[in-house]
Amino acid sequence: MKRILVTLPVTEEQKRQYSNIAPEAEFIYCRKEEVTAGLAARVTAVIGNIAPSLLAVNQGIEWVQLNSAGTDGYLAEGVLSGSAVLTNATGAYGTAIAEHMTGQLLMLLKKFPVYLENQKNRIWKDAGRVRPIIGSNILIVGAGDIGMEFASRMKAFGAYITGIRRTVREKPDCMDEMDTAENLEKRLAQADVVAVCLPGTRETFHLFSERQFAAMKEGAVFLNVGRGNIVDTEALVKVLKEGKLWGASLDVFEQEPLPEDSELWSCPNLLITPHVSGGFHLPYTVDRIVEISLKNLTAYIHHEEYVSVVDRATGYKVSGSL
Repeated sequence: MKRILVTLPVTEEQKRQYSNIAPEAEFIYCRKEEVTAGLAARVTAVIGNIAPSLLAVNQGIEWVQLNSAGTDGYLAEGVLSGSAVLTNATGAYGTAIAEHMTGQLLMLLKKFPVYLENQKNRIWKDAGRVRPIIGSNILIVGAGDIGMEFASRMKAFGAYITGIRRTVREKPDCMDEMDTAENLEKRLAQADVVAVCLPGTRETFHLFSERQFAAMKEGAVFLNVGRGNIVDTEALVKVLKEGKLWGASLDVFEQEPLPEDSELWSCPNLLITPHVSGGFHLPYTVDRIVEISLKNLTAYIHHEEYVSVVDRATGYKVSGSL
């Protein structure tokens, strides 16, 4: 018997959709914080992110549908058996995170944090020149679903967009140029805005360190919504305190929650949000994750082709996977 654990915040209608696809299966609904080792040991499939250590207790799990695009921790040896299928939620977060990035970028370019602080202190003062998006060169490092959604919005503002991918395929309409990571430093020197939308993998660890920040243009803006360990925190603190960057926005950090004594809290021209650009904050995102999971549940029950299958070697969606 298929026994499927679901930790997504699904509606009663969505539960009915699951049951209609797999009427013979037993569905167990609970919050991820409520999942015990005993429960994890009894299921054949999981829809949602539970602790990798809980998955490791059950080497008989046949399919895991992550509610995240990132696969941090789930690719470690011993977490899943070699025969288990791992799928992620690539394609679900683009809208929410791209809108978050657009808002943060506009705040920085138009100096809204300065005016908000002045408002609190009842100060009527012009904060000086601001920056446009139109005509700016925007480098998107990680031109996947999130990067492409952000590119589409920036294109509408009139920016020139360059995307960085592991391999260059056909250039999408929302990009003006495409390149690979081997030319990252050259592209950084040309960019007015650098937006990082990469997953956390061995290859992306501290991809942005002193060398990369040194290569960036004076007065550039830096955004990171990928993973916190992509950025060497000390190196970013240094360039912010030196005033090299116009500003930066971080939604992800090397250590989360961000410690109270972190130097980032006091860095000038830095916007901090507590890893909220994605998650379940936008109902549309949850609906998209459920949609992906329904397709994969059909594949699981009827032995059909899965979507958003994760390549265990890279942590990315399998090339060519729907």
